[in-house]
Order: sequence, then structure tokens, then C-alpha cells
Amino acid sequence: MNKPIIILAGATGDLGGRITNALLQRGASVKALVRRATPPDKIKKLQTLGVSIAEVDFGNTASLSQACSGGSCVVSALSGLRDVIVETQSALLHGAIAAGVPRFIPSDYSIDFTKLQDGTNRNLDLRREFHQRLDKTSIAATTIFNGAFTDMLTGQMPVILFKWKRILYWGDADQRMDFTTKDNTAAFTAAAALDPSTPRFLRIAGEQISFRDLVHIASDVTGTQFRLLRAGRLGSLKMMIRIMRGIMPETQAIYPPWQGMQYMHNMCSGLAKLAPLDNARYPDLTWTIAREVIAAR
Repeated sequence: MNKPIIILAGATGDLGGRITNALLQRGASVKALVRRATPPDKIKKLQTLGVSIAEVDFGNTASLSQACSGGSCVVSALSGLRDVIVETQSALLHGAIAAGVPRFIPSDYSIDFTKLQDGTNRNLDLRREFHQRLDKTSIAATTIFNGAFTDMLTGQMPVILFKWKRILYWGDADQRMDFTTKDNTAAFTAAAALDPSTPRFLRIAGEQISFRDLVHIASDVTGTQFRLLRAGRLGSLKMMIRIMRGIMPETQAIYPPWQGMQYMHNMCSGLAKLAPLDNARYPDLTWTIAREVIAAR
């Protein structure tokens, strides 16, 4: 019996690389779509794993259609702004349709932006714009929502202030938020890519925790007492975002400081909360919790 072929765009990135490994562990054949200017060392790394490589012009539907031929699902792990999330993904989408690929998983991997208003998060607005195009096609699409990456709690997300033994928060300290590790997100995505019966939306969370929960977790793990530090109300955070966007020129950076603040506001508001969860859909998956991530710091 032939292995299903999963077409993966963005395999050379962080999440894309994890999805690649998860797919291979599940016995799939993976074809990575890469730009012709991709560094040879990144291509060689994929080839060493047994991934087939298709160098494509992401602006050319015919090139993408040829590369997608024979695939059972196209998975996008592309990262960028409008030129990538809307335009490049649209070209990839039409290439997949032209090749007769039955299923498409877009590069969403976020909180549930379908519940948010336009203008509250630039990067998620772009994904919603792409959905407007995606939902006009006949391809079976599945979006995977995972909240925020748990991995960010010990780095990029300024919440756990280890030096000062504080948990920084906005709004309500008891607002529960969705967190899933990158590896768990990748593993679930791989399982979904090989599952022909997935619905339009799947929602996962390795853990749903509050800022107050993080106080107890960080205190237990480190053996030192952490305390809450309230930065202000959500309205104050919204005002700070507006001021920062006014001061900083529009940037091509994917994650400028105000973008991270927008994501924080979205999570703290509870508007983009994930429900119901689909964690039990693939029983073989084991979920990593925040305690484990913090302990591994």
C-alpha cells in the first residue's frame, strides 16, 4: 500500500520542521515545497530525513500545481505578512486545487480569530482575509487553532518574570487562556493531515491556565515564591497598542512589539477562547503542560 503524500510548504521553518518530523513518524511521505533561493544546507537537512524536494515558483500556479500532483493534503506552515499569508497561500491553494489535491490546511495555528473584530490583530486579520478566499473554493479545508505556543512562556512572551519572581498580567488574573507547545501542535497537525474526515475547524490546547495558575506553577517548579503583578486594565493595554503603532512606522517585521501586545490583549480578553476542544480526536497524542515547559527552562 502506497504511503499518503503530504505536500508541505514552510518545511524549512521552525514549526514546519516539527510538522515534517511528526509526519515522518506517522509513516507519511513528505514533499517539501521550497523556493529556488532556499539555502542548500536547509534542503540537504530535509533530504537526509527522507523528504522529497520540489523547488517551485510560489508566484506561479502552474509550477505549484505540478509540485502538488499526487498529494493527499497540502499543509501550509508559511510565515509572513500579506504577501505570504494572503497572496502566496492563495497561489498555493489554487495550485493544490488545479492538481486535484482534496484537502488543505492553512497556516493559522493561533487563537480563534473568527471571534475577533477586524483591526484587533494585524497578523490574524491577514489570516481571516485568506479565509475569505479559501471558503469560496470547493477544497476541504481544516484550520487548526492552538492558542499560544507554551514554549513562549519562558522566552518571547513577557509574562513570567523570573528575575523579579512576578507573573505580569493585564485585566483579570483568573482569565483562562489556551496554550499548546509547538511539538504538540505539529503532532496534531500531522495526524489531521493524514485524517480524511477532519472538519473545517479543530481546536486544541495542551493546557488552559490563568495568570494565577502560573503563579502556583512557577513557584512550585522554581522553589521560590512568585506573585502577581498587574500591569493595568485591558483598556490601558489597548491604548498602549494604539500609541505604539502611532510612534513606530509600519514595519515589515512579522512580530513588532505592538503585534505581541495585540495578541496578549486578545488572549486576556477571553474573546478568542477555544471551545470545544478536540484534544481527544487522536488518542495516541500526549499533551505537554506548562509545568513541564517551565521545568525544562
